[in-house]
Amino acid sequence: MHDNGGFGAAPGHDAHMLYTVSAVQLLATLDAFGELEQRVAGGKQSIGQFIASLQDRESGTFAGDEWGETDTRFLYGALNALSLLNLTHLVDVEKAIQYVQACANFDGGYGMSPGAESHAGQVFTCVGALAIAGRLDLVDTDKLGGWLSERQLPNGGLNGRPEKLEDVCYSWWVMSSLAMIGRLHWISSEKLAAFILRCQVL
Repeated sequence: MHDNGGFGAAPGHDAHMLYTVSAVQLLATLDAFGELEQRVAGGKQSIGQFIASLQDRESGTFAGDEWGETDTRFLYGALNALSLLNLTHLVDVEKAIQYVQACANFDGGYGMSPGAESHAGQVFTCVGALAIAGRLDLVDTDKLGGWLSERQLPNGGLNGRPEKLEDVCYSWWVMSSLAMIGRLHWISSEKLAAFILRCQVL
């Protein structure tokens, strides 16, 4: 943990949103927030302040680190970590939600920034952020569900966007998004399971 409250990927690495979110998730999983406070006075608050410092208060989005790269991964990560820390009040959640809405596309999906191509990974981050904020009412669930269900190819696998190859990782991104909007039954779980099993190295 750095003095600014962020975490790096390894000792000596710069603090970054992604590794800070991972650290918070691990602390939550291990029920170790109390130990953090024993070891670092004001540790939770310090982490929260680091995350809050990465929000652009005008656009609502978040940077990954002090160098300023932004996309919806960092926005989702920020709300994820802050919700686990019970510190979402440190950021402008409404502005963040407005940014997510600006990333919505005509096809029902979401991109990493306004105007960017819809992508299943970014759909997960945007829908996840809306879920954390209690604003899934903003999602056109049938339109998005349709786009996500079209990610399933004849062999059962899922891709991240049209005309791309299937990949096991999209089992998570697509299915998690479908689950959040109550449309998991719109794809064939049997075909997907068979595809995943075929990807095993025996």
